[in-house]
Amino acid sequence: MSDVVRLERRGAIALIRVNNPPVNALGVAVRQGLQAAFQAAEAAPEVKAVALVCEGSTFIAGADIKEFGKPPQSPSLPEVIEVIEGMGKPSVAVIHGTALGGGLEVALGCHYRIARNDAKVGLPEVKLGLLPGAGGTQRLPRLAGVAKALDMIVSGQSIGAAEAVEHHIVDELFEGDVVEAGLAYAHRMAEEGRAPRRTGEQTHGLEGADNAELIAAKHAEVAKRMRGLFSPLRCIAAVEAATKLPLAEGLKRERELFAECLQSPQRAALVHSFFAERQASKIADLPADVKPREIRSAAVIGGGTMGVGIALCFANAGVPVKLLEINEDALGRALQRARDTYGASVKRGSLTEAAMEKRLELVEGVTAYSALADVDLVVEAVFEDMGVKQQVFEQLDAVCKPGAILASNTSSLDLNAIAAFTRRPEDVVGLHFFSPANVMRLLEVVRGEKTSHEVLATAMAVGKTLKKVSVVVGVCDGFVGNRMVFQYGREAEFLLEEGATPQQVDGALRNFGMAMGPFAMRDLSGLDIGQAIRKRQRADLPADRDFPTVSDKLCEAGMLGQKTGAGYYRYEPGNRTPLENPDLAPMLEAASREKGLERRTLDEQYIIERTIYALVNEGAKILEEGIAQRASDIDVIYLNGYGFPAFRGGPMFYADSVGLDQVLARVKALHARCGDWWKPAPLLEKLAAEGRTFSDWQAGQ
Repeated sequence: MSDVVRLERRGAIALIRVNNPPVNALGVAVRQGLQAAFQAAEAAPEVKAVALVCEGSTFIAGADIKEFGKPPQSPSLPEVIEVIEGMGKPSVAVIHGTALGGGLEVALGCHYRIARNDAKVGLPEVKLGLLPGAGGTQRLPRLAGVAKALDMIVSGQSIGAAEAVEHHIVDELFEGDVVEAGLAYAHRMAEEGRAPRRTGEQTHGLEGADNAELIAAKHAEVAKRMRGLFSPLRCIAAVEAATKLPLAEGLKRERELFAECLQSPQRAALVHSFFAERQASKIADLPADVKPREIRSAAVIGGGTMGVGIALCFANAGVPVKLLEINEDALGRALQRARDTYGASVKRGSLTEAAMEKRLELVEGVTAYSALADVDLVVEAVFEDMGVKQQVFEQLDAVCKPGAILASNTSSLDLNAIAAFTRRPEDVVGLHFFSPANVMRLLEVVRGEKTSHEVLATAMAVGKTLKKVSVVVGVCDGFVGNRMVFQYGREAEFLLEEGATPQQVDGALRNFGMAMGPFAMRDLSGLDIGQAIRKRQRADLPADRDFPTVSDKLCEAGMLGQKTGAGYYRYEPGNRTPLENPDLAPMLEAASREKGLERRTLDEQYIIERTIYALVNEGAKILEEGIAQRASDIDVIYLNGYGFPAFRGGPMFYADSVGLDQVLARVKALHARCGDWWKPAPLLEKLAAEGRTFSDWQAGQ
């Protein structure tokens, strides 16, 4: 036993209690304690059955992240589970909260499982570039069947307790106290004289289906939806082993495949992503004793797609929200847009009619600013024009109560200038949602020069309430995400002038792992958005720099992307599949002639370096200017808001993995060839010269 695992005798029942706050993670002390407790229960002749329970808010929620990257310590989790499953007395795992990863594998090692109604179970290891390495790929298919096991293991998604019962992962549900439920079930096992029912000896889940066909179908799905990912294919191979090999051999195969994942460079990137997301919530200079304000009600100004999406974020979190539009007609369209958005979820089966109506009741439409007098937080989501923003914030300043937080959803405008339109700049903060706001996880929390600590802490707390990944950024044109993506998109357009086509550029970057290519993405958002930004930026553009012109030519021709049926690609009515736009070729030829360029064939590596290294170089400037706190924050923004491949860890981590000396060499070569857009960031030069990485850099070093 250990301090975190206790064995108690309750008559003929051995009650094993795990207490390792906050999530009962499977650190070495827990593993040692579990092994010792089950062995002691086995050796005690008076014990007839065993109940495994966890204290606190959850069952075992997975591995101990403090042990990531450290040498393994004995006993290993497979060794512990072998002891549990091999017992000669029946055991039951009593699940509440979550049983994830190794936690579910421990539960599968027990002979029976019961779960509280609100519990969830899952094997999320694939999200860290791994596969379940303690028997999960071998035991889960034997209970749930190959189809369900593949879905859970390859996606890493958890399922609810009722679904776990449906698929024979859990035997029955309970309500109420965990210890009482566990003892009652264990007493029943003892009274009924139940024998151990070892999961590894079960076969019903492997029968009655064409497992080879299921595995082939999952291979095809991964090839289409998870291009370039290493661990999903090993997950499939491990489950396939369960269909063909006895348990002992299957477990051996699982460990071999686990070791392959462990050595994959993708694992390091995915682990980096995991920790980076947690680090992003830490604000270096925010005093520990700052308490966020209570947000019991909110309002959103503007009922367009973005404004409605933001309002739904609050409704989804159970926060009453007022949606303001300029007149009743516009308000009616906005409220219908909200209903239609929820209706699509109902149609997909991800939301019930009752839940939709309950959420819509939280959205109140208004047309007068005076209706916002008592709200705790207002988010402005109007047209991206400083004059329009000024009108909104002056009115908010006049009607909102003292202490109300005034937030702007601006994606690029100067937040300090917006705050200056009020008499309370300390209460102004940026909340930059990403479209669609009710779906995208990223939230850039923009800190103005006068934003108070309390308001900043509240903004981060709001992000958590809305289930967003929140990252603090400073004020500059485009903040972090859009400032960097401007460099990326500009270089992609320059590639078109040099000889590439949208299909070639998008294809190369999809092969790199990007969720979408830059031109398909621009067609989706609308080319007129970028044109408006370029017009504003041209006023301050240095004489030695220019912009590419293809996008401007498309806008002049009325081809604005999907919404007009043509942009960089052509689109059939009602279909978002990008097709070749025959009107684009002469525009590309004209753009090349105007720049005095002879069109040439560009290779994929050049396309990738030209775009991705533009992100990296700008990211280095952002770090040096203090716009982002740390390199990993930039990675979090790009992973969650811009479709950067998680298995590459984000642009800054990717640069570290390539080697900053190599990245700098290419940036210098592009500077010599392409001009001052490519002037190397001083921080990139400094770190490369010192043999350091972005990951180990801190401000002031």
